[in-house]
Amino acid sequence: MAIKSYKKNTSARRNMSVLDFSKVTKKTPEKSLTVAGKQKSGRNNQGRITVRHRGGGAKRKTRIIDFQFTGKEVSVKAIEYDPNRSANIALVETENKKKAYVLATLGLKVGQKVSSSQGSEVRAGNRKKLKDIPVGLTICNIELNVGRGAQLVRSAGAKARLAAKEGEYAHIKLPSSEVRLVNLECYATIGQIGNLDHQNVKIGSAGRKRKMGIRPTVRGKAMNPRDHAHGGGEGASPIGLKHPKTPWGKPALGYRTRRRKSTNQMIVRRRKKR
Repeated sequence: MAIKSYKKNTSARRNMSVLDFSKVTKKTPEKSLTVAGKQKSGRNNQGRITVRHRGGGAKRKTRIIDFQFTGKEVSVKAIEYDPNRSANIALVETENKKKAYVLATLGLKVGQKVSSSQGSEVRAGNRKKLKDIPVGLTICNIELNVGRGAQLVRSAGAKARLAAKEGEYAHIKLPSSEVRLVNLECYATIGQIGNLDHQNVKIGSAGRKRKMGIRPTVRGKAMNPRDHAHGGGEGASPIGLKHPKTPWGKPALGYRTRRRKSTNQMIVRRRKKR
């Protein structure tokens, strides 16, 4: 998709851009594959805020995506926009007229056949087990555990590389540069997730951000000491601490927060610090 900009007639429009949606072929979602999305506003089941700066926003229905999509050949009926994710989705239909949504890979077109059967061709858009995919190919939409459905590399423009195969596991280089072991029986889609220009869109105005369900984020150093670890001081004072901290006083920016130690053995090489 290309990027569309506006005439610079206001300060908001000056820096605003949108996707032109030229690749989207269907405007309304398939009714049978949508459910009403409940507004959580960053709260958990106890009503406490667990994710800050969330709330409001335009109403949007949840599209039911088939992340398992195995053992069948389907034809692409439409490419659609999904307000709940950065990637576009494809409406596919089997020979039995059963419909489903899958993530649209780069170059996927209406009328194209997509397969996930064992003897299917090795080409972009097809879904195969890692053991059946040649080493060195670009992959996306990757299963982490056998039968659970795709969990890795699902956002717009994301891609991973099948680096090697060793025993029962494949070495996969993820977009973060981390190299991870994944079982060869897991499925992955060949190719790259589409909608590459998503990262080039400029929001341009605060109101547009509010419609996306994101509330204002205030700097910690602009707060009082009781409200944030960076607060206090006179005027535009620095944070006054040796290291940046979260609102709850824990170290930030580079402090490791990983808790799932049981899967450490699956990480061959950790991601690079940025």
